[in-house]
Amino acid sequence: EYVYFARPDSVIDGISVYRTRLRMGEKLAHLINRTWAAHDIDVVIPVPDTARTAALECAHALDIPYREGFMKNRYVGRTFIMPAQGLRKKSVRQKLSPIASEFAGRNVLLVDDSIVRGTTSSQIINMAREAGAKRVYMASAAPPVRYPNVYGIDMPTSAELLASRYSDEQMDEMAREIGADRIFYQELDDLRASILEEAAAQGSSIRGLDCSCFDGKYVTEHVGAAYLQSLAQERKANRGDSDTNACHLLYKLDPAPAGAERAR
Repeated sequence: EYVYFARPDSVIDGISVYRTRLRMGEKLAHLINRTWAAHDIDVVIPVPDTARTAALECAHALDIPYREGFMKNRYVGRTFIMPAQGLRKKSVRQKLSPIASEFAGRNVLLVDDSIVRGTTSSQIINMAREAGAKRVYMASAAPPVRYPNVYGIDMPTSAELLASRYSDEQMDEMAREIGADRIFYQELDDLRASILEEAAAQGSSIRGLDCSCFDGKYVTEHVGAAYLQSLAQERKANRGDSDTNACHLLYKLDPAPAGAERAR
């Protein structure tokens, strides 16, 4: 919720989602300065809409101009939860239109809230290049997503996740796969700190966070390698079925009565 799903004006457990995303952007900028002090970034452009808050603060901390580079079609849904790869690729092009003047002749840092399969990122990077960008760098306000979510979000299995195929030492290879000149990920400790520091500032008593899709540590004991493997097999078997939620843990814990339609 703090990274992606919640609206920026939300307050969860007494913590402002907007302010946590500002902190994420600031820490992302610090990571870029720490790992690439002599960068040649000309402009920071967010992938709308969720990444705007983090991208704005990232640009401020880097002392680089922030620009809007994509117009969003609000009649296209969230691409990462769409069931078919072809549909996801088609929808990205329908969802975003580049503003060519903000890309032409520039080295661009695209900031997104997260990178899941890499489908959206690859398409957006291509669009930036087609609009005239010299170099395109990709930054994720979230850490690498290497494990599936099993608590009700229709997320891919590990094999489908871009970051699951690469170690932290293979970022250059990952960047090449999605067509970026360089890629940056938020560190997990910095993501936690963004939320917990804001919690402390607002007097919230939150003590921990579920980061299972980043670190593979699930809060329910029976979720392990065997369960994830069976989930992957069931998801594959259900691919193309209209009931795409059937492989989720919440669906299993609270099944619909026999003969009744499960909620979608």
